[in-house]
Order: sequence, then C-alpha cells, then structure tokens
Amino acid sequence: MKKVYENAAEALDGVLFDGMLIAAGGFGLCGIPELLIAGIRKAGTKNLTVASNNAGVDGFGLGVLLESRQVKKMMSSYVGENKEFMRQYLGGELELEFNPQGTLAERMRAGGAGIPGFYTQTGVGTVIADGKEVKEFDGKTYILERGIVADLAIVKAWKGDTMGNLIYRKTARNFNPPAATCGKICIAEVEELVQPGELDPDMIHTPGIYVHRIIQGEHEKRIEQRTLRTA
Repeated sequence: MKKVYENAAEALDGVLFDGMLIAAGGFGLCGIPELLIAGIRKAGTKNLTVASNNAGVDGFGLGVLLESRQVKKMMSSYVGENKEFMRQYLGGELELEFNPQGTLAERMRAGGAGIPGFYTQTGVGTVIADGKEVKEFDGKTYILERGIVADLAIVKAWKGDTMGNLIYRKTARNFNPPAATCGKICIAEVEELVQPGELDPDMIHTPGIYVHRIIQGEHEKRIEQRTLRTA
C-alpha cells in the first residue's frame, strides 16, 4: 500500500469533498499541518467543518481557510488570535461550537477509539451544557459529549517513516495524536521522513496503522506572539 506522496496536492487528491468534517492537529501555531492546510485552500473545497483547538491567525494556519471563506463551522477551544474569525463570527457568517480544550481532545480520542460518547463534569451549569443530556453519577452531575469521527484528519509530526509511524516533538505533541486517530482517512506531514526500522519503537506516538498518506516538506514555524525584553 502506497503511503508516501510527493506533496500536499497529491496526498489530498481524491480525498476532499465539499461539506466534509476535518480534524486538524496543532495548538496555536505549534505543530499545525500548514502544508496540508495550504493544499486544501488551493483545492478550493468549500463548506468545511473543522475541529481544531484554534483557528490559526490572520494569514497563516487555518486562518487562510477562513479568509478564503472555505469554512462554514469551527469546533474549537480558543479563537482569540484571529481577527477575521471574530469578524465572521460576530457577523453571523461563521458557525462556532465551543469546546473546553480537554473535552475537544477527548472527543477526538473517543471517536478514534470507537467510543460514541462519554460523560464529563466539564461545562456543567454553563452554556456548554445547553441541549446536552445530563446524568448523575455518585451524586455528581455530568453532561454527555459525543465522540468526533472526521472524514479527514490532518496532522503534523517531527519524524515519520514510510509506513506512517509518527513522532511529535515536544509541545507539538498536543492535539495531533487524538486528531490522527479520529479521521476515517489520516494524512500526515513530517519534517523528516525515514525508512522503517529507523525510528525507536518506544518513541512512536502515532502508529502507522492510523496513517493512510504521508508527505515531507519544509515548514515555516512562525511564532504566534513574539515577546522581547525592553532592556
């Protein structure tokens, strides 16, 4: 089975369709699949629902899909760095499903594990609980959250092999592992691609069984907020 593709356009070919649900890894601008995001923008796929911790920033990351009006709904935890996101949301042009960060990560993990839903105390008594089933366990109140099963998962790793085994580096190991498992198809982009057997098995974070396609490329690695000392 061929897993290695030359570039994002080739890897995304035959996978994208209008109205699909995409799970995207990354946290802020750390560990985001920027090459695949750019490929989706170039493909012009529309009416997307994107499950991701955040929506990138203006002009980078998922922000480029907002600018091109390809996203109709975001399922996110944090959206504070994107002015275009705010403009579209406040203008009624973009749907938003807020999720606590841990809940969103667990929804992806649950979907990848074949678990249709789980109960959590997070969000009880807030707008997060609106319209959701409520149940008591041992005298405490919980709400039901549904697992996420995406049409496509896009993730970014530090190293990968041609079988699709992935290693994430430091804080990039955030939403990428659960996102990778919850997609019916998972496409990964890596900084370094090696042959099978070159990765330490004990260091692999996402086994290749979850990864259907993989590409290697150069990454920009922007800094989301640059802070400098005045003295």
